[in-house]
Amino acid sequence: MAFKRKEEYDEQATQNLMHHYEGILNLIGEDTEREGLIKTPERKAKAIQYLTQGYNLDAHAIINSAKFHEEVSEMIIVKDIELYSLCEHHILPFFGKAHIAYIPNGWITGLSKIARVVDVFSRRLQVQERLTVQIMNAIKETLNPLGVAVVIEAKHMCMMMRGVQKQNSITTTSAFDGEFQKNSTRSEFLKLISADLY
Repeated sequence: MAFKRKEEYDEQATQNLMHHYEGILNLIGEDTEREGLIKTPERKAKAIQYLTQGYNLDAHAIINSAKFHEEVSEMIIVKDIELYSLCEHHILPFFGKAHIAYIPNGWITGLSKIARVVDVFSRRLQVQERLTVQIMNAIKETLNPLGVAVVIEAKHMCMMMRGVQKQNSITTTSAFDGEFQKNSTRSEFLKLISADLY
């Protein structure tokens, strides 16, 4: 599920969030009655619900909705999956891409479901380290593959806009399970995700 229509937002939550965002705007010295800000609390209330919709989604159910028995035992990779999340420390965005691989053990899932699993966990208040492991565990627990690998590369606005203000830094996190704990399998995966295949 993704929010698409106005009626899909929780009206009570929207009203409560609007009240709080209006208070925040007043506290920073803004005039919430001026033209440009009149609808900002409502927009922000809906935006935060959209950006955190992952709390209402189930990664296991998504994978199981397209789980197929298949006698395949070769590495399956979905690379360059765009992700957008919110750092839980400052509620500022971090964004980048995820590279995910698994080696089936009798079961596969639809390729789009792998990308949706990324959305389930990234659409929450997060830290990149936890996000990486949560994606790996969801695939591991649902498909029981011979191995799972997840690498995420992201830029964090909390580092770019504030604090150290380093605009070009990229954070890379990884999680490996099963066959990917072997150097040869892990090296093959890392080589494939860094290769320009197209």
